[in-house]
Amino acid sequence: MNENQTPIVPPKQRKVKGRVEINIERCKGCELCTAECKEHALSLGTEINLKGYRYVVANNDLCTGCVNCALVCPDAVITVYRTNVKKKKQNAEALLNESISVAILESI
Repeated sequence: MNENQTPIVPPKQRKVKGRVEINIERCKGCELCTAECKEHALSLGTEINLKGYRYVVANNDLCTGCVNCALVCPDAVITVYRTNVKKKKQNAEALLNESISVAILESI
């Protein structure tokens, strides 16, 4: 590896995942939220809302649910939801176990 190149880092494994919803019709594209997002999950889009502003779009795959973006938004157009990744996996396992139990009972 060349000394000027940065090493490729795999995505972080997180216990909490976030999902950002933006009211695009009220967003003025001030980009305060994009500056505050340490995960670079927010960026200014290319589309224009009805007020004539470019609005912010979210890449929810990168969001950690820290809510910094919502705290700095002067127009309160950002809502952040958090989900526990571990619980989701446990729910999937429980659903799988339930499906297996039903399949076994049906075969009897």
